[in-house]
Amino acid sequence: MQTNQRATLAKRRAEVAGMFDHLASRYDLINDVASLGLDRSWRRAVVDAVAPKPGDVVLDLAAGTGTSSVPFAAAGAQVVSVDMSLGMLAEGRRRNPDLSFVAGDALSLPFADDAFDAATISFGLRNVQDTSAALAELLRVVRPGGRLVICEFSAPTWGPWRRLYTTYLPVVVPGVAKLVSPNPAAYDYLVESIVSWPDQEALAALMLASGWTAVEHRNLVGGIVALHRGRRAL
Repeated sequence: MQTNQRATLAKRRAEVAGMFDHLASRYDLINDVASLGLDRSWRRAVVDAVAPKPGDVVLDLAAGTGTSSVPFAAAGAQVVSVDMSLGMLAEGRRRNPDLSFVAGDALSLPFADDAFDAATISFGLRNVQDTSAALAELLRVVRPGGRLVICEFSAPTWGPWRRLYTTYLPVVVPGVAKLVSPNPAAYDYLVESIVSWPDQEALAALMLASGWTAVEHRNLVGGIVALHRGRRAL
């Protein structure tokens, strides 16, 4: 990626962080509308992939308001919801006072080594400045034998589906933003970040290079979203 492009994306990441603070009360609604309700099935797929057991300690990174964390708690796990947006955390505490919310940066997590049985991050990894460093930091805080599940936008695998998706994305996401966001221009970054994000095989390679083992992935909605799984070696 060119230096100017990196600088532009970094600037827009900062804009998005501020936008999340202001959109906290409407964030889940925006996701639901923009994904046509598919985000609910994606969250279920993440929980199934993590397969939390009662007593497990689970890190839910980029948890936002905690919507993604609730199913882990319902399964009997001890879930820690982490996000950089203070506005999202405040809204999450209001909605889910029984959950544990912590402010944290994916590149410097405020936890000891080997603290979690599992970690997950949904639609947040592409917003981190250094993907490989974040993957290494997640490896540090997950115990040996523990697992990581990443849910993120990816590359549609069927040509006609891919063409339809690339038409839908730059039209619908900004359109929703104009209706609900005080800063709709920041959503342009979200579209760009999805388009420039590594495809399924490239993300799997980054996970392996960061030390994760048994890496595999499966496509959801024809590859619009991919679920990647890995384990920390014993």
